Amino acid sequence: MLTKRIIPCLDIKNGRTVKGVNFVDLRDAGDPVELAAKYAETGADELVFLDISATEERRKTLADLVLRVAEKINIPFTVGGGISSVEDVDVLLQNGADKVSINSSAVKNPQLINDLAAKFGSQCVVVAIDAKQIEGKWTVHLVGGKVPTELDLFEWAKEVEQRGAGEILFTSMDHDGTKNGFADEALAKLSTMLNIPIIASGGAGTMQHFTDTFKNGKSDAALAASVFHFHEIDIPELKQVLKKNNIPVRI
Repeated sequence: MLTKRIIPCLDIKNGRTVKGVNFVDLRDAGDPVELAAKYAETGADELVFLDISATEERRKTLADLVLRVAEKINIPFTVGGGISSVEDVDVLLQNGADKVSINSSAVKNPQLINDLAAKFGSQCVVVAIDAKQIEGKWTVHLVGGKVPTELDLFEWAKEVEQRGAGEILFTSMDHDGTKNGFADEALAKLSTMLNIPIIASGGAGTMQHFTDTFKNGKSDAALAASVFHFHEIDIPELKQVLKKNNIPVRI
């Protein structure tokens, strides 16, 4: 059985790690290079780096900061934010990223998923989907959750898989930063209907929430930010708890 992955997420704005609630009210969470090194040392399975304002500010991801982080870690490293072309990905991979995460650009130009998968391989392509429930329907949002679309979460996820994405990073905007648990019902539906790994994001508050998303949400990985950044959950301890709950993890 594949081990379940624990993934800290560094949301970057103006070169600093930040964290908000429901995608707003951001507060500083520290230096991304220092945080990345700490997570690599304390048992994180992967690291995700999201330049959260790159798309909104119409600029590229901070390649130099990516390089500084990559030099400090020895675990798989996914980078997202402002990526809109094969050339953008080339630069990030040359600067130490192992995978890239695309979101708004994938919706605006779905062919980009095909192009990246063809050039770099599906294992390199993570499609991030931010969605919230509106009148009972999971609606996909863009530009850091600021722009609603007509897309349905499940229909878009299926298309993303068919186009060659290797993983989906699903963030429930309703759960983000609330610490009330992941959107396990939606995650279980995604995991059941798709054949690629699903990363759960949005809502981690307790160790039980991680157990729940692996058992009930059928998630392949769980991503969190503030509970790790502000020392509310310790990754080595979390993994011991998961192991006791018969969830396969890398210790």
